[in-house]
Amino acid sequence: MQSYLVTQIDPFLGVEESDKINSVLKSAWITEGRFSADFVGRLNSLVGVPYGVLAPNGTLALTLGLLAMGIGPGDEVLVPDVTFMGSATAVILCGATPICVDVDPDFFLFDTAKAKKKLTRRSKAMMPVHLFGVSCDMDAIHEFSGKHGLGVIEDAAQGVGVMWRDKHVGSFGDVGCFSFFADKTITTGEGGYISCRNEKIYEKLRLLRNQGRLDRGSFIHPAIGYNFRMTDIQSAMGCAQLDKLDSIINRKKELIQMYRKGLQSVGCLRILGAPTGSNQVAFRCVILAPKIKELAAHLESRKIQTRSVFYPLHRQPCLLNWRNNRTMARWLPSKIQETIQQSESKAFPSSGYFWDHGMCLPMHMKLKETDVEFICQEIQAFYS
Repeated sequence: MQSYLVTQIDPFLGVEESDKINSVLKSAWITEGRFSADFVGRLNSLVGVPYGVLAPNGTLALTLGLLAMGIGPGDEVLVPDVTFMGSATAVILCGATPICVDVDPDFFLFDTAKAKKKLTRRSKAMMPVHLFGVSCDMDAIHEFSGKHGLGVIEDAAQGVGVMWRDKHVGSFGDVGCFSFFADKTITTGEGGYISCRNEKIYEKLRLLRNQGRLDRGSFIHPAIGYNFRMTDIQSAMGCAQLDKLDSIINRKKELIQMYRKGLQSVGCLRILGAPTGSNQVAFRCVILAPKIKELAAHLESRKIQTRSVFYPLHRQPCLLNWRNNRTMARWLPSKIQETIQQSESKAFPSSGYFWDHGMCLPMHMKLKETDVEFICQEIQAFYS
């Protein structure tokens, strides 16, 4: 196994998390309890919404949000072609169909101009994804959704601390969905949260996540629901992480500035920033440059762990198989299927460019200035 000098992620954990988790263990109340209530309350205040619930992870947060919005079989949800696979599979889990929309060529975020071409009578919702720690243009999203009568589910998995015109992401749509996976700005290991402004949707969220009942301990279930809960152990960890949020955000700002300074002499390279109207709480340091796959191999050889950007959804083998299994396309000869796929790929120039030229550099609290200097020196050497 490769022993990295600089890792891609390294969770920022310490005695604060241990102390809170130990208090849960001593109490013997390890399912959702006082820490979960505190965690949700603090998240609601952070995002600026009256309601919120927890979920097991970001993908199931999206699923729960879609179900509460009434999305189901026969419906279509517009999803950006550049996003994590969970954005699409959450739609499929609800029985609906994800419709891929090419992204904008500058920041690779949801593009409403391109989404217009994908509208059908079955279009019921859109899923702007706040990617790599910046916000989508929520003014454009609001105008587009209102004009076409679409629900809005914000995928804010990477969006803790991210603002659009001084308003936190996750507070614009019908629901907003966050992830607390190990590489996120704050982590609970696994975990998710759904923000909400509408009381009726909030009541649906409560029923859906708790086996169709509002109160635990009851064995009378007024509605069909599921188990989408977390544990108080995770919530205790989340509360400790929220205590550190300001310092985490400030450190991410410092690190991205170090990268900008260290790579400013590499003329062929661009560091992805934030669109006007959004701040940046960098999820990764995302760069765009030629020969990106060769650069990744070089950095890996120097024991610097890299990550690719997200593979375009429209090319994902599992989605192609899923679509073909639902249509007559599975009966077409393989060469004809390949020709169709190649033709479709031409409709996604921005996501294709991003995949061919994008890469993620490490961005975490334990990253030292000397680590960033080392990474930048190796990139400089590669392009010299």
